[in-house]
Amino acid sequence: MKRLTLLLGFLAACRTDANPPATAAGSDTQAREFEPPVATNAESPVHYPARLYDQSIEGTVMLRLFVTAGGAVVADSTRVAESSGYAALDSAAVAGVPAMTFAPARRGGQPVAAAFLQPVYFRHVDKSGRGAGRQ
Repeated sequence: MKRLTLLLGFLAACRTDANPPATAAGSDTQAREFEPPVATNAESPVHYPARLYDQSIEGTVMLRLFVTAGGAVVADSTRVAESSGYAALDSAAVAGVPAMTFAPARRGGQPVAAAFLQPVYFRHVDKSGRGAGRQ
């Protein structure tokens, strides 16, 4: 099966909607207390659609995910928050979600459930020079 040439911004790009609003007095403390989910996949489980790869079509899909306090993605919560503009890329990103694994978010050192935004980057190695090649 053809492997995708894309980068998931798992480690550095997890953005969360679960942070409480910052207050003037405690904004630094609150920011340090909450840690968003962290992807634990060694390789991306998302596959680049061969037809789009062959056409050098690139894009970014922003997924909205919900991870339990145990780190499991709640499948019914998965949504495309921002489309790449290509239905096949959007579908490929969503199709890879069941194989994504995460360490849970943490608040005050304790695991908590959290909603967050996860970007999925589809980059063609020949076009952008950023990919690792298609397998």
